Amino acid sequence: MVAVFNVAASEREHHASGRERFAHALKQHGTDVLRRDQLTTLQINVGRVCNQACLHCHVEAGPKRTEQMSPEVADRLIALLQASPQVHTVDITGGAPELNPEFRRLVTESRRLGRHVMVRHNLTVMFEPGQGDLDTFYADNRCEVIASLPCYGPDNVNKQRGKGVFGKSIDALLRLNAVGYGQSPDSDSDTGLKLHLVYNPLGPSLPPAQASLEAAYKERLKDDFGVVFNQLFTLANMPIKRFAHDLIREGKYSEYMTLLASAFNPATVEGLMCRSLISVDWTGRLYDCDFNQMLLMDPPDAAAAGVATINDIETLGELDGREIAVGSHCFGCTAGAGSSCGGALA
Repeated sequence: MVAVFNVAASEREHHASGRERFAHALKQHGTDVLRRDQLTTLQINVGRVCNQACLHCHVEAGPKRTEQMSPEVADRLIALLQASPQVHTVDITGGAPELNPEFRRLVTESRRLGRHVMVRHNLTVMFEPGQGDLDTFYADNRCEVIASLPCYGPDNVNKQRGKGVFGKSIDALLRLNAVGYGQSPDSDSDTGLKLHLVYNPLGPSLPPAQASLEAAYKERLKDDFGVVFNQLFTLANMPIKRFAHDLIREGKYSEYMTLLASAFNPATVEGLMCRSLISVDWTGRLYDCDFNQMLLMDPPDAAAAGVATINDIETLGELDGREIAVGSHCFGCTAGAGSSCGGALA
């Protein structure tokens, strides 16, 4: 299937108009409406403050952003989590989530409630003021750390993320290794502390096969720097916000969207992260995924059902079975081997 994309409309309107294109692709393969199954993961975006300003960032995060989750929103999320035993995983992201004052409380309270905690970590934030103990904080709370490292060499990383980022990233990985992260489950030194890396292409192309790239990452990082990790997650760059704006400037937006649409893989649909996840923004508003959150795409029945924010529900289980909002950007999650917060889907 090949679709032609017009970028003259605003970004939000464009992705809303893509709903029909993606819905048509689903119907061609036997799915009339995309719905959530049982919700098992609460993804919390605590804000857009970050110590980096990466070219591919779909959040448009950076040092000059001011959006930050308040203590009141954090309180409500903790209460909801306590009332929702079906949710076993808390996935905390940003920006650099560690720079939010509520971050550590969200982690420790989630762990107190017996939930598994995943953190989207950019590695260099470990060297920001007040963050020097992040490695031991993560280990003490047995957080699963998912760290961004778009290449195993310095050139691509520094080009995408800023001068000097690669060297700091390696130093941070070594610190995480030193407290027990990233060891092979088969080794005698395995602590069970999981460290995963995230790869995304530098430009408008699909990522290569995850397994072969993971093998290359492990070999190069181990041989060159002594770094070990558990898994590599490959993600397609999402055609929204900062990356989309860059594509438009280069005249490659339509070409990239056509690539994603023509690579639609129905085998990815069952494992899409939105099928078991709900995304909450820094104000407490509910979205079907972090990408929809950035486009301000409310769930289709949010207004009619009166469940726009975390204050409108008593438990997260109330969101099971609800229809999921889709748009043209959803082709980014279903192209080729697929993309999710846990890497390839097929």
